[in-house]
Amino acid sequence: MTDKQAQIEAHNKATERFIQLANQMCNDEGQDIKMISAALMAASGIYATFSAAGNQGFLAPGGVDRVAEMYKNNLAYIQQRKRQELEAQGLEPKPVAQAQAEAKSRQ
Repeated sequence: MTDKQAQIEAHNKATERFIQLANQMCNDEGQDIKMISAALMAASGIYATFSAAGNQGFLAPGGVDRVAEMYKNNLAYIQQRKRQELEAQGLEPKPVAQAQAEAKSRQ
């Protein structure tokens, strides 16, 4: 296994652990899914700040912009992959806003 493959595997494993914990908090503890999502984003921001600046520092505005751009790029990639997964299942993927508008128009 190459270093890159090992890194991807470790990333996927960590991601899955966070998702499992979030699901446990929602399903077993009755926490609201939107609150859990917001808490995950907050924790990620705190940890991103720590990894870049340590406990005694913080991100300058340019650093905030770089981290925000990384989040944006990652989210776009996740959406692209989700769309591909749905298409591979023979489904017609629709963005949430579009699907909600169509459902309202049918009412």
